[in-house]
Amino acid sequence: MDWYSLSRALLFRLQGETSHELGLDMLGAGERLGLLKYMAPQVAGLPVTVAGIDFPNPVGLAAGLDKNGEYIDAFARLGFGFIEIGTVTPRPQPGNPKPRLFRLPERRAIINRMGFNNKGVDHLVERVKASRFDGVLGINIGKNFDTPVEDAASDYLACLDKVYEHATYITVNISSPNTPGLRNLQFGESLKSLLQPIKERQQQLAAEFGYKPVFVKIAPDMEDDDIVLVAETLIDSGVDGVIATNTTLSRDGVEGVRFGNEAGGLSGAPLEELATETVAALCRALEGKLPVIGVGGILDGEGAVAKMKAGAGLVQIYSGFIYRGPALVGEAVDAIAAHQTSV
Repeated sequence: MDWYSLSRALLFRLQGETSHELGLDMLGAGERLGLLKYMAPQVAGLPVTVAGIDFPNPVGLAAGLDKNGEYIDAFARLGFGFIEIGTVTPRPQPGNPKPRLFRLPERRAIINRMGFNNKGVDHLVERVKASRFDGVLGINIGKNFDTPVEDAASDYLACLDKVYEHATYITVNISSPNTPGLRNLQFGESLKSLLQPIKERQQQLAAEFGYKPVFVKIAPDMEDDDIVLVAETLIDSGVDGVIATNTTLSRDGVEGVRFGNEAGGLSGAPLEELATETVAALCRALEGKLPVIGVGGILDGEGAVAKMKAGAGLVQIYSGFIYRGPALVGEAVDAIAAHQTSV
């Protein structure tokens, strides 16, 4: 049994959020003590350029694991081609009442209703500045729960102003199911009216700090017609890419399982097929005009390749990391390399 499997076996005896926080603290301590470099597997290089950014490999850490940017150096040690931190909001907020994070190990799944719990954008920026990481860093931004949806742009702009200088790219999260009304921002005039001021501010900040791509993260719970409309709006808005997908409200694949009926977003293996289908539909609708980062249910190398086959240029992992650990990063990179060699 490797060190991660042993740690996971012990951590899984604890309540979901408790083990989550303890696991992160263990990673952070391992890095500070200089131990993680001896424990992390070697990951092969597989350079790729997406949205003008050079990535050392196409496998990244999805937002949500390191909400406050407190473990950047530890995750950097594990071979990720890029790291995305957040979601961060302008003001600190506690998120939804606990318990709000549930493991479904028999389905290799997680349900969470965290609700953008974070220490605020100022804290995150300080942690980024204190890190030693000089690789590709995405910062995922959102709105505070008590900001009306019609005023959401002000929160995104406040975050954008503060993180822009310190990010390689910025992700606009409009797809979490755990902030009331947030997903309404994905459609029609709401999406247009949100992205227009963000693009304008991006251009202003680019004059001072250089151009940083802005991506938009979407949900998997859309019909194909909705995906086409969203794709058209994203192209027209001038954003630089799309991350597909966030967690799902579906409970397909977890029926009858303990915690399967808990409210929140479902991630992990049950999301894989839906997320991959969304990536494929989105790529068809975009017709190559915007790059797509595929995320959702990747638990092995084959899952990473499936997202690439669907049209993604990069992939991200979250729940797969919880269940598989650092070995998944190298496995995914190797599988993508083998796939690229075979086509």
